[in-house]
Amino acid sequence: MNVFINQVPHDLLPGATLADAVSLLQAQPPFAAAVNLQFVPNTQYAQKLLQPDDRIDIIAPVTGG
Repeated sequence: MNVFINQVPHDLLPGATLADAVSLLQAQPPFAAAVNLQFVPNTQYAQKLLQPDDRIDIIAPVTGG
């Protein structure tokens, strides 16, 4: 199944979750994730099933002034 993670196409197995996508990128906390522009709490990553062509954004906070 093809999805887009941070605008880059990736192939995941059918039934993949947001947790699988985060693992694929080896994202290190702190970060936030959204699927199709909808924020997903980190407690729901394993339950959030992905669909073909979903757009996943994994965003790290930026600090500075």
